[in-house]
Amino acid sequence: MKSYRQELWMNIPARMDFENITPRVQDAVNKSGVSEGLVLVNAMHITASVFINDDESGLHHDYKIWLEKLAPHEPVSSYRHNVGEDNADAHMKRQVMGREVVVAITEGRLDLGPWEQVFYGEFDGRRKKRVLIKVIGE
Repeated sequence: MKSYRQELWMNIPARMDFENITPRVQDAVNKSGVSEGLVLVNAMHITASVFINDDESGLHHDYKIWLEKLAPHEPVSSYRHNVGEDNADAHMKRQVMGREVVVAITEGRLDLGPWEQVFYGEFDGRRKKRVLIKVIGE
């Protein structure tokens, strides 16, 4: 069995935003030489997420509005976690959107549905964070 590991470095300039990383994940699969297997993609930070959904700007806008209603950033004093910090909301948003995805690899390609794409979700941006890509298979 082959194994390949790669890190992506993300630096989203906004506090909350989403970036399509599907091409970068496929590139890692290509580099791995795996034609049949699995790829794990996970945010290696507790205020960021990796998820799969449609690459549609209206949906991303709706996510931002919905997440802000679920866990509003302000007032930061309303969170017990925010002692010397202001990102309790980002931890909660990450919990809702998820830490990681696993995608099948078939014939060397990500085996995604017709509209599915892999996204990095940022909820406390403006600094560098890592995403792990781990490919295993034959």
